[in-house]
Amino acid sequence: MPNYRRLIIPGATYFFTIVTYQRCPWLCTEIARQTLRESINKVRKKYPFSIDALVLLPDHIHCIWTLPPGDGDYATRLRLIKIFVTKNCGDDLRIDAKITKSRQKRKEKNLWQRRFWEHLIRDEKDFANHCDYIHYNPVKHGLCKTPREWQFSSLHRFVAQGLYAEDWGVYEIPDLLPTVVGE
Repeated sequence: MPNYRRLIIPGATYFFTIVTYQRCPWLCTEIARQTLRESINKVRKKYPFSIDALVLLPDHIHCIWTLPPGDGDYATRLRLIKIFVTKNCGDDLRIDAKITKSRQKRKEKNLWQRRFWEHLIRDEKDFANHCDYIHYNPVKHGLCKTPREWQFSSLHRFVAQGLYAEDWGVYEIPDLLPTVVGE
């Protein structure tokens, strides 16, 4: 069994990629979006964090979170969100993905990949680069022609706040990060 080492810094900002089991494309369904929203709100009441940027794609989520000072426990937050979604809409989604013996032994369902990818945001440039990566991701995956066409993205909030131009990513492809692990 590999020994996963994660960098945990209280109050830090992190980029995450969370992927569905076998890349099943269920995340953009109405019930999944609603349940995911409820789970995040519920977890944030007990374990606060801010969502700085987010994009929801059919089979994965990219997001940037900032944790409160003195708290570096992002793993518990992610685990609780996944558990809530699984318990509250897993059966309704009727995912047709075979559960392996290993997953059966661990009593895991067929909604989420077991692990997640995290990256500590180092500075403002790293933050901006990851925001661009998040917001351009639906175009990269061929889900839309321009970032603003994808409705499940914090891009719209960034435009409303004046952080991005209305036509960001339309005429010029942003200088994106190399492929992110977990993509």
